[in-house]
Amino acid sequence: MNFHHYYPIDVVNGPGTRCTLFVAGCEHQCRGCYNKSTWRLDSGRPFTPENEDRIIDDLNDSRIPRQGLSLSGGDPLHPHNLPVILHLVKRVRAECEEKDIWLWTGYQLESLNSAQHEVVSYINVLIDGKFVQDLKDPALIWRGSSNQIIHRLR
Repeated sequence: MNFHHYYPIDVVNGPGTRCTLFVAGCEHQCRGCYNKSTWRLDSGRPFTPENEDRIIDDLNDSRIPRQGLSLSGGDPLHPHNLPVILHLVKRVRAECEEKDIWLWTGYQLESLNSAQHEVVSYINVLIDGKFVQDLKDPALIWRGSSNQIIHRLR
């Protein structure tokens, strides 16, 4: 899996102070997407075990308490990204007590395959649905268009 950006301190992508990872790869290619540079799977740079360790360390850093991890992109549920994302969310669950996990995807919850559902079983909040330019609403919190749904899973 490749990624574009990792923000160890983020207050925009979800509630509270968070760690946020933007992965590469998106099949949806929504018109008006603000993050087109993340569409190609081969864009960005490789996500390494050292990157994963840093996320875990940052989530557990008591000097700057984080509420959790946000996963965006690109699309974390792109089939190519699933093995690495699954490993990451399992590790966050096991090693980062009381941290929540938020994930943004262009796929809809009801159409996810079994591998995507396995990832979702470890997260707290899923924001699903493609960005639709005609439904764009800057007043929305944590989503870009009104068709996108915030699913609070745990």
